Amino acid sequence: QVRLVESGGGLVQVGGSLGLSCVSSGRALAMAWFRRPPGKERELVASINWSGDSTIYADSVKGRFTISRDNGKNTMYLQMNRLKHEDTAVYYCAADGTYGSAHPAYSEYDYWGQGTQVTVSS
Repeated sequence: QVRLVESGGGLVQVGGSLGLSCVSSGRALAMAWFRRPPGKERELVASINWSGDSTIYADSVKGRFTISRDNGKNTMYLQMNRLKHEDTAVYYCAADGTYGSAHPAYSEYDYWGQGTQVTVSS
């Protein structure tokens, strides 16, 4: 069993930046950030492969967000820049215990964090 703990959420102004972290208690292969905007379904933000050299981004965040990981620290990161109102959501960390390649398949991730709120205001 792998436990994931997110941190770094909060309130930020439009155009600002925020960084999220996700610490894993055990071995995590592919990892990802998902988010659930108010009143909407959970959606992929970004995914990263085991070695950290292959990534996938949602079109809505390309060029603004950067996903990365440090396996020595069992930690995944999401750097969010030029934030917009529509980035407001609960952000979830996810880890796959089977597949090492980055992928957007929500149902294939085995472990989930509790979520952290990101609110972008003007």
